[in-house]
Amino acid sequence: MNMSVPKTESKQRLRVWLRLLRTQRLIEASLRDKLRQGYDTTLPRFDVLAALYREPDGLRMSQLSAQLMVSNGNVTGIVDRLVTDGLVERAAVDGDRRAMRVRLTEAGRAQFTEIAGAHETWVSDELAALRGGELDSLIALLEKIEEDK
Repeated sequence: MNMSVPKTESKQRLRVWLRLLRTQRLIEASLRDKLRQGYDTTLPRFDVLAALYREPDGLRMSQLSAQLMVSNGNVTGIVDRLVTDGLVERAAVDGDRRAMRVRLTEAGRAQFTEIAGAHETWVSDELAALRGGELDSLIALLEKIEEDK
């Protein structure tokens, strides 16, 4: 901790951190529940589908793990189930016998598109207490924290 920071400011920063965590957990719990009830799916599955949706040519498993910031083992289990469900397919990477590239199938793309529309609405509903300028201010403040890292 920077010793020149007034104790009250330091306490306020701690309060902000705790409030961010609490808010994130509340919203995430609501989204998990809606995904389970509305689409019989999980947030990790949704995250894998979203990452692959942004990459039409697919991703290597290691790239997918890095994007999602989870272990290869966690991603492998999710991808295995998505392959079984016909939403994702695996393909060998030319020139690398050990590497696999995964990509969405047409069914996976269609399912993600449907769920993503609902997800956007749910997130918007969760943040409905914030309006135009407040949203802009919050985005700018959070970006300021990111830029400092």
